[in-house]
Amino acid sequence: MYAEIIVDIASEQVDRVFTYQVPDTLRIVPGMRVRVPFGPREKEGFVIRLKETADYDESKIKPILAALEDFPAVLPELMELAWEIRAKCHCPLCEALRLMLPAEMRGGRVKVKTEEYVRLLIPPERIDEAIESQKRAKSRQMLIRLLSDGQAHPVEELRPMFRDVRSPITYLAEREMLEIIEKEALRAPYYGRADAAIDPALTPEQEEALSELIPALTHPTKPFLLQGVTGSGKTEVYIRLVREALRQGKGAIILVPEIVLTPQMINWFRSRFGNAMAVLHSRLSAGERFDEWRRIRKGDARIVIGARSAVFAPVEKLGVLIVDEEHEQTYLSDRFPQYDAREIAVSRGKREGAAVLLASATPSIVSYAMTRRGDYTLIEMPHRVLNRPLPKIHLVDMRQELRMGNHGMFSGLLQQKLEQCIGEGHQAMLFINRRGYASSVNCRKCGETIKCSRCDVSMTYHSFDQTLRCHYCGEIRPMPKACPSCGSTYIKPMGIGTQKVEEELNRRFPGAGVIRMDIDTTSEKNAHFELVDRFRAGQAKILLGTQMIAKGLDFPQVTLVGAVMADLTLNFPDYRAAERTYQLLVQVAGRAGRGEQPGEVVIQTYQPDHYAIQSAAKQDYRAYFNQEFGRRKSDLYPPFTMMARFLCEAKEMPAALATAESIKNRIIEEFSSSPLYRRIFFIRADEAPITRIQDRARAQVLMKLLNHPDTDKLLARFQEMAGENYPAKVYLEINPASLA
Repeated sequence: MYAEIIVDIASEQVDRVFTYQVPDTLRIVPGMRVRVPFGPREKEGFVIRLKETADYDESKIKPILAALEDFPAVLPELMELAWEIRAKCHCPLCEALRLMLPAEMRGGRVKVKTEEYVRLLIPPERIDEAIESQKRAKSRQMLIRLLSDGQAHPVEELRPMFRDVRSPITYLAEREMLEIIEKEALRAPYYGRADAAIDPALTPEQEEALSELIPALTHPTKPFLLQGVTGSGKTEVYIRLVREALRQGKGAIILVPEIVLTPQMINWFRSRFGNAMAVLHSRLSAGERFDEWRRIRKGDARIVIGARSAVFAPVEKLGVLIVDEEHEQTYLSDRFPQYDAREIAVSRGKREGAAVLLASATPSIVSYAMTRRGDYTLIEMPHRVLNRPLPKIHLVDMRQELRMGNHGMFSGLLQQKLEQCIGEGHQAMLFINRRGYASSVNCRKCGETIKCSRCDVSMTYHSFDQTLRCHYCGEIRPMPKACPSCGSTYIKPMGIGTQKVEEELNRRFPGAGVIRMDIDTTSEKNAHFELVDRFRAGQAKILLGTQMIAKGLDFPQVTLVGAVMADLTLNFPDYRAAERTYQLLVQVAGRAGRGEQPGEVVIQTYQPDHYAIQSAAKQDYRAYFNQEFGRRKSDLYPPFTMMARFLCEAKEMPAALATAESIKNRIIEEFSSSPLYRRIFFIRADEAPITRIQDRARAQVLMKLLNHPDTDKLLARFQEMAGENYPAKVYLEINPASLA
């Protein structure tokens, strides 16, 4: 028997199957990971298929050295998906296969954790005799008594009762009076509390949605897009749909965009399904992630909740795939191979006959356009549960506030509403999509802005430790006492961030309690769980945060939401800036009034007439979609085209620019006489918007490609070009999450 194996080396040169002999002593099946000789080294590999005969001289075929697990790590359906990713993302197959596994499995960096148990082997009728025989060793007598129930006991539980538990265990084991057993010990993630919950009565809109969704579990159809306003009860629809999938003997995957949303979703599902679920996200330890993956692979957990990579969870007999807050950019991978978890979910659902549900109050332009084209089925839930009203939204023109002499960060209206909210014993949430204390530090004499030494971005001032920090490479330096350019002491932090807003809130509302949620306060493990639990328990009246608080969170006592700098994202150099602004504002507004009390929202902006802000204030998705869709069509942006770029990174900018120019010229030269060139609507080589990150100069070849079947041929050739040798390191990006 022979096996075709992909060796786990991420190189185009070895991106092909190699044939190895299967020794008679090994049981090998497709999908297994194995260790094989490869040249002078030993490497890991994936078994793709088995065959009876070899295609060349059998005497030259080397044998497989060992199987790394006794089961196939990659399911057949996921193996097929890996081939699809290889073709679509133009990456080596082993890169696609790595997505299917916890990273730490490679190289044996994580292993099954075991725990030692001991069990008495003495028959019950001879226990008294055994105790008497050890009368000179009180520790052995006590150990026999503790184990006399015949059950296996963890050694760690026995340890506190003895000065040295190992000595009596060893003595009795050597005389075959007890046995030592190794059992697998699962490293369980911290989930927080989840009390059992009773099913609430469904609203007519929830019942109608389920009447369309449940039949798709047995008769798969095209994907569904559920557009439900914030507070309409989308999660209850997920729970009922998953319950029906389980009843049919199938599994479920629920994707969430932010780690901060994971504990809330986990607790909702645990309150209904107990521990029949697993969680996968980047904040788990290597051991926790490995053990959760094993529980899923063995079928012990039939429900998986997690971030983007959970779309590859090894769930057999998959019944439903749910993508919550499907509009979020976090579903786009910014690492190679770049993939869109939403597209993967749709592809996997089609391949495995599972229902696919994308859901959001503010669907992405691309997904909503798919419903217009008939590729997705649209389900709408336009009302909140119990017919609670959507929050009343106030637009505040900050230009007018300046004219009235208000130079502070809070408008008069927001200050008034905060005082009223806190005075009535309710809670408020404030959103500002910028962390730190001040967005930059400037010299008022020469105008110098202090920038990172490794990146072409201004450094952010953090007040808690008086440092300047780069949010791209992590460089930290002390706050200077004088301008490094002219020596002036007139140096001052400019702009505002979450830390500065927190300081101002504590000054204006002493005793109210402020919880700040941003990357800085949630970097520790389980910090996001603890902060959310504290706010839910009422330990603070104000929750302040970046976009991580803007979606999905459900706090019944929140009656007021304030967007401090609503148009911050509107000025990003990205064609999706208006889309992201609209989505953020509607999502953050949706945190207000989810309980019995009605909610209010104050949106502070310097661009109150912009269509994205106007539509968000009216919560009118269709008006926004029509205007944004029309703009994309006239300017030929996705979904009408595809954005692609070669990102070129080098030590110095001349090398990066030279590489970009060379690639652009090669594309023009190679394709100008080909019909494929008509698929390139636009091509330009220049510096990237952020010219330096982590001490690497960045240039780009930016292209708009027309959507056409032939475009795949272009992309395949572009990937080959990206893999060639240049003065700069080259990456090919397709519809990247960020164009910076």
